[in-house]
Amino acid sequence: MHIRMITPAPAHSRKGNRISALRWARLLRQLGHRVSLSQQYAGESCGLLVALHAKRSHPAIAAYRQAFPDAPLIVVLTGTDVYRDIQHDDGARASLSMAGRLIVLQPLAIGELPARHRAKARVIPQSAPAPRSRPEPSRRAFEVSVVGHLRPVKDPFLAAEASRRLPPESRIRVIHLGAALEPGMEERARREMAENPRYRWLGEKPRWYTRRRMAASRVMVLSSIMEGGANVVSEAIVAGVPVLASSIPGSIGMLGGDYPGYFPVGDAEALASLLLRCEGDAGFLGDLTRRVTRLAPQYTPERERQAWAELLAELIG
Repeated sequence: MHIRMITPAPAHSRKGNRISALRWARLLRQLGHRVSLSQQYAGESCGLLVALHAKRSHPAIAAYRQAFPDAPLIVVLTGTDVYRDIQHDDGARASLSMAGRLIVLQPLAIGELPARHRAKARVIPQSAPAPRSRPEPSRRAFEVSVVGHLRPVKDPFLAAEASRRLPPESRIRVIHLGAALEPGMEERARREMAENPRYRWLGEKPRWYTRRRMAASRVMVLSSIMEGGANVVSEAIVAGVPVLASSIPGSIGMLGGDYPGYFPVGDAEALASLLLRCEGDAGFLGDLTRRVTRLAPQYTPERERQAWAELLAELIG
């Protein structure tokens, strides 16, 4: 089948939406389908349209539905769709109605949808390949990784702020990987490095390097204000790296409601306390590690590919 996939992120974009679309295209090709990836829809015929982002891809969704009123259409919902846009944006709400199926990235997202649309929602968690081996952590420092582009929605400097509150004897060092995608973010990162010896920003690196550097860290911090179901959490889980995450539904839906590694959104003091506990309490760090290790089978590429196969069989036969 020819599948056309629409993503608002342009070719060579460094944003997560583009990375997700490329991964899904690869999985669908592995299932034997032909996949075309583009930003816009220009009336082309296809067996299925998969649109990423209910709001930003709404023009493409509407154009496809007008041209092919009964054709299969899947809309993949992002974090901003689920936790903001479907409550306020007419285009995003119309996309929900036009879709034959909706994909969300973690189960708590279904409860955010209007009740009439929940039956057509399917949960497909984002996967990540497990590293062949986990690199040896640094012996000189207790390295904490932050993996994400520097954007306000990620609250990217919260771990750096938390590290400023640590006692002098702490060996914690924050390693931040990600591009500065918003004005002023690079300047702030460089200023933070100059003023804070515990913080080091490496900028954007190849994905293989980023994954390996995260796998070598003792803990990964996700401080986002809003997430649909972050792929970096999947990457940490399959690498066996404990996650400290802001207490938002997108992360709770992935890690579980009883996971002990949450802190309130924007609370640097609470994050600092968790970091110190990870550094000084081997039992607590071991418990976090065991919990993410048990979750790993849910986030394999094989599991994600099978979920797509089941969805296509259900929708198209």
